[in-house]
Amino acid sequence: MRLSTQKRLAADVMNVGLTRVWIDPAFEDEVSLAITKNDIRRLVDEGAIQARQKQGVSRGRARFRKHQIRKGQRKGPGGKKGKNTAVLSKKDRWMMKIRPMRKELKKLRTDGKITSRVYRDLYLKAKGNAFRNTGHIKTYITERKLGAK
Repeated sequence: MRLSTQKRLAADVMNVGLTRVWIDPAFEDEVSLAITKNDIRRLVDEGAIQARQKQGVSRGRARFRKHQIRKGQRKGPGGKKGKNTAVLSKKDRWMMKIRPMRKELKKLRTDGKITSRVYRDLYLKAKGNAFRNTGHIKTYITERKLGAK
């Protein structure tokens, strides 16, 4: 028995697509007699015709990806988007580099390991990006024997 007309009318009444219209097999005879939209509305109210649930996109893959990222995976060059400055700005990166160096230089000066003149010289060198990190400053001092006498 063809119920294509009833399906079309039901889709129109329920404001869904044809594929989402479900007709209860037990009520097929009754549905086949329905020829007006009012008949279809009555059958929808009775539950003989129903709209199937909308099919969504599975979140399973997204959840798995999120789990992997939390574990620290998917961090390679292929998984990155944007420039390096998108994560940390140049200024922030510079501040994270220079602050410990300046702190270390102050500590060395207060401990009397370097003189004020050497401190000033190293401070300006650090400002000019001559050192990579605090360890580099220490090796620079020992190699050039800049420690206070």
